[in-house]
Amino acid sequence: MIVFLRKGTSMEILLIQKGYPLWDKTISYAQNCSWNAGSFLADKMKRNDFFDWERVIIATEQERIIGFCSFTEKDALPEYYDFKPFIGFVFVDENRRGNRVSERMIDQAVRYAEKTGFSKVYLTSDERGLYEKYGFEKIGDYETIHGTKEQLFQRNII
Repeated sequence: MIVFLRKGTSMEILLIQKGYPLWDKTISYAQNCSWNAGSFLADKMKRNDFFDWERVIIATEQERIIGFCSFTEKDALPEYYDFKPFIGFVFVDENRRGNRVSERMIDQAVRYAEKTGFSKVYLTSDERGLYEKYGFEKIGDYETIHGTKEQLFQRNII
């Protein structure tokens, strides 16, 4: 758990698995967030479709969820690509954007990846210019399992 202080409030970045007290609350938050992909993460969480080392990362303020992402072996690329692990499903509540919430969740995921023995992490996105700020380098455009093209980013862990 990482705690960040912001103007009298505290933000926590938590790595959670099934059984964690905020697991069900995170499912509900993801299911009902404004981003359509949130429901895919909620369904994955309901099925507990995770390896033992995979995590959902949430940002909270006073136990109110304000963002989430995942750290998993695979994401939206077809199985025949050998890229792994991925940071995926990066979402921050509209009222908390611009406060470095996604950066803090991603940094926590990278620290966890290093502790887990990985030397790099990947991320797919159609956002332009966002993930480069967090140390990612675009390595190409790839077709996803959804039939769309997304950028593939890589960040080396030092």
